[in-house]
Amino acid sequence: MKEKLQMVDLISQYAKIKDEIRVEFDRVLDSAAFINGPLVYEFQSALEAYLGVNHVIPCANGTDALQVIMMAHDFPIGSEVIVPSYTYVATVEVIALLGLKPVFVEVYPDTFNIDIEDLSSKISNKTVAIVPVHLYGQCANMEPLMELAKLNNLKVFEDTAQAIGADYTFRDGRIAKAGTIGDAGATSFFPAKNLGCYGDGGAIFTNDDVLAASIRMIVNHGQSKRYYHDSIGVNSRLDSLQAAVLKVKLKYLDQYSDARRDVANNYDKAFGESNLIEVPFRSEFSTHVFHQYTVKLSNSVDRKGLNTYLAQNGIPSMIYYPVPNHLQKAYGYFGYKKGDFPTTEDLCSKVISFPIHTEMSNEQQGVIINGVLEYFNR
Repeated sequence: MKEKLQMVDLISQYAKIKDEIRVEFDRVLDSAAFINGPLVYEFQSALEAYLGVNHVIPCANGTDALQVIMMAHDFPIGSEVIVPSYTYVATVEVIALLGLKPVFVEVYPDTFNIDIEDLSSKISNKTVAIVPVHLYGQCANMEPLMELAKLNNLKVFEDTAQAIGADYTFRDGRIAKAGTIGDAGATSFFPAKNLGCYGDGGAIFTNDDVLAASIRMIVNHGQSKRYYHDSIGVNSRLDSLQAAVLKVKLKYLDQYSDARRDVANNYDKAFGESNLIEVPFRSEFSTHVFHQYTVKLSNSVDRKGLNTYLAQNGIPSMIYYPVPNHLQKAYGYFGYKKGDFPTTEDLCSKVISFPIHTEMSNEQQGVIINGVLEYFNR
């Protein structure tokens, strides 16, 4: 096989839409409206319609999106925010940066998403918010989480950087998009995301008019009118060229999700009968958009050996995340120790992700599948 395998193949994806991208780029370049230009507002409106949410506020990246949401709530220093330890560090670092305390909780061993029972046990009189992370492309179980939050008067901020486009189904049959269920949602448009731009970018979602107005000020230096600053803010904007990319790619997001699911189905079929690998669990209440195809390996499998063997055969694989946040040196001052979250720690030692993206050919999938099975059968 001549073409190099990639975890995400953005070059082949671009080749299919480059004419559309260039038309939108020319609009930006011809107008020189590089910041807060028409393309930003066109994309914003299109994403609001897609998500069925009242407000989308674009910003510079997904980390800023989470930080700005919390800034808008002005929680007292030392307030507690509940967050799973099994997530990318950005979810946690914004909490600590604002002088708040991340209170870590477990995830379920099958979905990798926040454990509602453990969450319930960690609520204290200092708790102000919960940050569920829709990890790897599948929604956390939002209905019982929202019920728990309402009972305890807590805010809910969804981290949907890996699950944009996923649908959550409530018990009564109502369907909502990931990121639109809590008080606010945050996403990243990092290039490798399911909806990614060609640089950094992010957005905040909310149905709360007052919160949206506050967030719009914060991302623009705290000003509602130029040179009149009503609050302490930041400089966090999505530039027009990135908005141009996202406007085009948003039209294809559902198609991209279907392509990822097709790959996942093929992987499931190939690996599902092996007792050495556990394929991703699919919740009945959520669709899965497979930002990553992440499996759990049996205790008898040498994960490092598999990773190395695949690399030697030109097959990439990734380990998300080898060290849980509660054991990261940066958060050692909170006093967590090994053994505090056994499910999370077990996952960190067992999971591995195989390539999945929108442009994968059957031949590419076959090479990856054969490579994994050959390692198991050696």
